Amino acid sequence: MIIPFQKYQATGNDFVIVDNRNKIVTFSESDVQKICDRKFGIGADGLMLIETHPTHDFNLIYFNADGSASLCGNGSRAALKMASSLGIVNGKATFQAYDGVHEAELLSNDTVRLRMNDVTDTKKNDGNYFINTGSPHVICFAKDVKNFPVVEEGRKIRYSEKFKPAGTNVNFIELLDDRSIFVRTYERGVENETLSCGTGVTAAALASSFHHYQSPVQVKTLGGELSVEFKLSHDGSFTDIYLIGPAKMVFQGTLEL
Repeated sequence: MIIPFQKYQATGNDFVIVDNRNKIVTFSESDVQKICDRKFGIGADGLMLIETHPTHDFNLIYFNADGSASLCGNGSRAALKMASSLGIVNGKATFQAYDGVHEAELLSNDTVRLRMNDVTDTKKNDGNYFINTGSPHVICFAKDVKNFPVVEEGRKIRYSEKFKPAGTNVNFIELLDDRSIFVRTYERGVENETLSCGTGVTAAALASSFHHYQSPVQVKTLGGELSVEFKLSHDGSFTDIYLIGPAKMVFQGTLEL
């Protein structure tokens, strides 16, 4: 079967996206793994399907590279960019994703502003934080994150007894002198470090507020820079959360399964 696709990257997080509004494509877990494989497939951190929805502009189905499903913040931003290019939306959209309904808006210079769902619960343990921003994230504050052994240390936490059986994503965050933060992420489902993780960047920015950082927080990653806006309530919950950053199409083609 020949399937058209587009390839997008959002601060170095890369995705294969298929327009599946006609519902002619289904992917097995092994199909997803094959497509995302960087040696035997196209290569990507995840695969997305844009489908129709009865009440919203579209339904977004996201698979990690291992075939598991989750919310992807950077992927959602890329999907809005593709949906706009297809004429499904005119720069703004509401869409159904893994964790519920989201709003997104295409700004200038390929920048997409994505509204994340509210975060009502944060947990602190051993100096780290656990925050679910649509996907589960552990936030570890560290120094010299640029030279930190992210894969080695992230894998230990991801597979630790505390987070079994589902596991967790792990983010290492450095508070910088210019009041921005630097974040590196070990992603569950990719089972490696990615150049950027939207839900992880969001969780890291929220955690930085516990160190008196104020919205908007500028976030630096290996794949580029993003911004996170939010409101922190007296009860410790977060509302009006927005993830803002670039998303660009890299190429388009067809794949054969």
